[in-house]
Amino acid sequence: MRRWLPRAFLLLGVAVVTTGCKSNAFTRMGMTAPVTKQGQVTLSMWQGSWIAAWGVGIVVWGGILWAITFHRKRSDQLPHQVRYNLPIEILYTVLPFIMVGVIFYFTARDERYITQNPAHPYLRVLVIGEQWSWQFSYPQYAVNSPKWPYGDVTQVGAMYNPDLPSTKQHLPLLVIPVGKTVQFNLRSPDVIHSFWVVPFEFKRQVIPGFKNRFTITATHTGSFIGRCGELCGVYHSRMLFRIDIVTLARFHQWIAGQQRQQISGGV
Repeated sequence: MRRWLPRAFLLLGVAVVTTGCKSNAFTRMGMTAPVTKQGQVTLSMWQGSWIAAWGVGIVVWGGILWAITFHRKRSDQLPHQVRYNLPIEILYTVLPFIMVGVIFYFTARDERYITQNPAHPYLRVLVIGEQWSWQFSYPQYAVNSPKWPYGDVTQVGAMYNPDLPSTKQHLPLLVIPVGKTVQFNLRSPDVIHSFWVVPFEFKRQVIPGFKNRFTITATHTGSFIGRCGELCGVYHSRMLFRIDIVTLARFHQWIAGQQRQQISGGV
């Protein structure tokens, strides 16, 4: 036991460190692969919490197994009694405070980074969540045309209504550039919704009468499905949208195409 137990712990530590070199499903501990800088910070905090939990678990279970193995009952004789062990009592009193302090520090640091909103983001998107669809507007790319009442480049969704079988659900499209700061300004005219894209590793409530916002910087291109993360009514499950993270050049091409389409009178 004394020979192979330390080797087993050493092997476990090497396995944890080496598997952490790759961002796979095991090292993410149930989280999806993040596609934003803020999501990567969230993932790192999640992994750090698991490492701390595993460390505490190994020490606790190791102590239990050690006591069971080497201090099991061998006779009916009462073992030697002691009143206290001052160094050990100080250790298990002070150590939890240190652990909580360390976890609090990293949590506060990462939370401050994730929730900060730069004064001058590259792109601002107005997000309106209403029962039961989404509307996305780009105020920086206003269209000056009497044929387009929204003014800004806007994507409006139409939700499928089972009471009107002839209608079909149209998911609004949100397009943002990769590698640029994008700020989402959230508004709701009716009830509380929640703007949630799973690979962002973050969601924020859309509250009536309250101007909520958050900022992300995408690190990967791709197409994803966003949803409402707050139970908001009968058709809450159908309150979906599509988000495309594209290159900067393709983003400007898409914006120009939307402007031309809206000036010509199309939606």
